[in-house]
Amino acid sequence: MREEKWDDIHQLLKLFTSSISVLSSFGMALDGIRMPDGCYADGTWELKMHVTDLHRDVSLRVTGEIHIGGVMLKLVEKLDVKKDWSDHALWWEKKKTWLLKTHWTLDKYGIQADARLLFTPQHKLLRLQLPNMKHMKVKVNFSDRVFKAVSDICKTFNIRHPEELSLLRKPRDPKKKKKKLEEAEEDDLELEGPLLTPGSASEIIYIGPVKGSIYSSPGLYSKTMTPTYDSRDGSPLSPTSAWFGDSPLSEGNPGILAVSQPIASPDILVKLYKPQSLLDKAKINQGWLDSSRSLMEQDVKENEVLLLRFKYHSFFDLNPKYDAIRVNQLYEQSKWAILLEEIECTEEEMMMFAALQYHINKLSIMSSDNHMNNSEKEVDEVDAALSDLEITLEGGKTSNALGDITSIPELADYVKVFKPKKLTLKGYKQYWCTFKDITISCYKSKEEAHGTPAHQMNLRGCEVTPDVNISGQKFNIKLLIPVADGMNEIWLRCDTEKQYAHWMAACRLASKGKTMADSSYNLEVQNILSFLKMQHMNPDPQFIEPITTDINPECLVSPRYLKKYKNKQQGLIRDLISARILEAHQNVAQMSLIEAKMRFIQAWQSLPEFGITHFLAKFQGGKRDELIGITYNRLIRMDAGTGDAIKTWRFSNMKQWNVNWEIKMVTVEFADEPSLSFICAEVDCKVVHEFIGGYIFLSTRAKDQNETLDDDMFYKLTSGWV
Repeated sequence: MREEKWDDIHQLLKLFTSSISVLSSFGMALDGIRMPDGCYADGTWELKMHVTDLHRDVSLRVTGEIHIGGVMLKLVEKLDVKKDWSDHALWWEKKKTWLLKTHWTLDKYGIQADARLLFTPQHKLLRLQLPNMKHMKVKVNFSDRVFKAVSDICKTFNIRHPEELSLLRKPRDPKKKKKKLEEAEEDDLELEGPLLTPGSASEIIYIGPVKGSIYSSPGLYSKTMTPTYDSRDGSPLSPTSAWFGDSPLSEGNPGILAVSQPIASPDILVKLYKPQSLLDKAKINQGWLDSSRSLMEQDVKENEVLLLRFKYHSFFDLNPKYDAIRVNQLYEQSKWAILLEEIECTEEEMMMFAALQYHINKLSIMSSDNHMNNSEKEVDEVDAALSDLEITLEGGKTSNALGDITSIPELADYVKVFKPKKLTLKGYKQYWCTFKDITISCYKSKEEAHGTPAHQMNLRGCEVTPDVNISGQKFNIKLLIPVADGMNEIWLRCDTEKQYAHWMAACRLASKGKTMADSSYNLEVQNILSFLKMQHMNPDPQFIEPITTDINPECLVSPRYLKKYKNKQQGLIRDLISARILEAHQNVAQMSLIEAKMRFIQAWQSLPEFGITHFLAKFQGGKRDELIGITYNRLIRMDAGTGDAIKTWRFSNMKQWNVNWEIKMVTVEFADEPSLSFICAEVDCKVVHEFIGGYIFLSTRAKDQNETLDDDMFYKLTSGWV
């Protein structure tokens, strides 16, 4: 039986050998035999690729041992097209991966015969919407991580500290049709003038009257230059040609990105999406791109619209002499946040913001005409004023803010105190209160101040919220003080602006664990007084400007305040609001252009809701969805309906945080209180994780450091897997 089997095998071998001989006689090589698995008898296989520039499919015979660089070389040779292919790379569609490690083999990447690769340029056009709502086209490296891509964009536009910005997907208004909305915005919000693109071979692309025109440009940012801007209108003090070379920018307005453009029509405000609730705001924040992944990896398409925004509300070393574009774009982002009701403000504050906008619009138009007619003395005066307006995380220092450093200042005065209880009206009781270090002690009278206080409050980690009405002479401070089971609510009522400014400044510092001995205390007091002063109404009528047609009040206040006058005639509404804006304008009429923008930003930062990024979350032990608010120094558990803070955790007290990627749970451990755990709802927990790590990364910045960012540290704190 065995002999018969061996005979059969022998016969099969002879048949196979004769078949090979026959095939050879017809000129067919062994390597042409294709096996059932798609491979050839010599171990090679066909790799399918699509060349996007040529709209052409190409197949190459390869082995798993060939490296990526060799594949691209063979592909270019086979195409036989004279073209600069240096920007091209291979993209693996199925795995959403760039094959950038050209020394890696196909086997190391795990690429087999079923793979389909794209041979495509790494730099592609992206339609960016700037914070001023204007659109531009920029060529961006779609293979770079978003953090690097944003850094390149900011270098092009001479925006320092690009780590504060990122890219956001455009929010969709569910009430409007997608196509109609996009068309409306593109018609109304195009940036008139040339724009730059990142990279050594920069291009300028118009989006406006001359669409598609391309010019070569050296780029706006240069490492060998120290930019110096005029402190009034933001234009470069050095010759224009040194900045812009032969680009059209040198012929027109060189500070196009540093100049604020008035809103052309109130219809623009109507068309733009306005979040109606905190949940709507949380949905907008779902759109932040992952900074540690590339644009292609996140399904961003060529010519897609993305929003360039200040993501982290921690503006470091903001200096008007060097940051004219950065200041203007920050002003624009804050302006639109107020007009689109993304942040709440009182009616008095709205009129103050409107007055500043009106003033800035006027000066922006005048600045180009008056630029050469101002004396050096005026520049020096503005510079001196701006030195005290510098906005930093620490608050900065002023020349007279050092004071006596041998002792810690204290506050002592009669203050009305109220502790709300259920089913009770607000009944304030007057106490003699002392503020020492970070503790407020309340006594029934001044004479009992050396005894035991009736109440005592440690303000470390508390939430401090202003409740002010200038016309009603109401100066209240709301304190939410952390306790074991949540937050205790305490209200303080001051009698005067001056008293309020000192106690408010002390409370804000104490919430961060700082005392009044901190160098930023006096500056904080002055900022609060300045903020209140700008809200004063009814100055001397003889100095109020007459109402003119150029004020356009519908473009200066949010739609909510226009609705208050819905029963009145349109012309009367314009006159009423214009009159109030012009009254408020008298408080800011003497400001320079750049100072007005800085004051606007500073006032925006003073609003209670400033800098809080909301996300929908379900906390461990909770029964319903709530909000997690993230700011530059703390996490806030918030009621999803009212926005009230339920509990606060400071980053300074945090030991570590971890993410369970499978169940989307973020766990934060603290030094002296129970850990915090919550599950991210309707958003990738990577976005929340990146906000926490990003703010911690920004807190490590110091003025004595050079401009180079520690990218690796950023990725370690934010990516979760690098």
